[in-house]
Amino acid sequence: MSIIRPEHGLTFDDVLLVPQHSTVHPRDVSTATRFTRGISLQIPFVSAAMDTVTESEMAIAMARAGGIGVLHKNMSIERQASEVDRVKRSESGMILNPITLGPDRPVREAAGLMARFKISGVPIVDGQGRLIGIITNRDLQFEQNLDQPVSQAMTHENLVTAPVGTDLDDAERILAKHRIEKLPVVDRDGVLRGLITVKDIFKRKQYPNANKDEHGRLRVAAAVGAGPDVRDRAKALVDANVDVIVVDSAHGHSEGVLRTVDMLRDAHPAVQLVAGNVATEDV
Repeated sequence: MSIIRPEHGLTFDDVLLVPQHSTVHPRDVSTATRFTRGISLQIPFVSAAMDTVTESEMAIAMARAGGIGVLHKNMSIERQASEVDRVKRSESGMILNPITLGPDRPVREAAGLMARFKISGVPIVDGQGRLIGIITNRDLQFEQNLDQPVSQAMTHENLVTAPVGTDLDDAERILAKHRIEKLPVVDRDGVLRGLITVKDIFKRKQYPNANKDEHGRLRVAAAVGAGPDVRDRAKALVDANVDVIVVDSAHGHSEGVLRTVDMLRDAHPAVQLVAGNVATEDV
């Protein structure tokens, strides 16, 4: 027989915080805090490294809001690194290593990359990395032969480019003037050095408090354990440009976790490192 508790239960609607005199205007309040010594947050929120909570979609949403997401580790090393890469490529001030294809690759491959990374175009470069064209959704809209080389379907005449050093304000003016969505950045030799997109410029205005790195990319953390694959997993995450490695353990105050932290610090001295949970004080 179930027992009904005699006490009253309260919901959010039953509780009111009584306001009092304040000398602070809401617009002057800062909720900024630190996640690590080197990474600040605009809002004090972090999404958990749980497989029911944080993958790339949640991590992107958290970073856009000013927080950070910790990608869970219950997946293969390759997939977790891919999730990091997806967050880092989701938006950027300038994409430093844009996805490219050679002119002999099939159109089908270009279409697959656009679908996978949710992008609308791919720069085409020669063997020396020089920009020779760009293939976009517009080029593929009525294309029937997906097995032909991209050189037959790409836009290659009157390409609009910008020199290295172009800032986002100048890039926005160039994009608007030519009514284009992607602006390749090339050096004096025509080698592709980056890509600025109208989508990233709009997102900069839409999410002014986004948590971004020095290159304008969203920040993301990823979890590792203290198991045998930790060295390989951490290297793959660092290679994918993860911002923070989180040694995730139910009991962080243990020799296994401490050894893992020491190993990661020696192997990747530049990466930000977090470890936990720790619920005991070492006196």
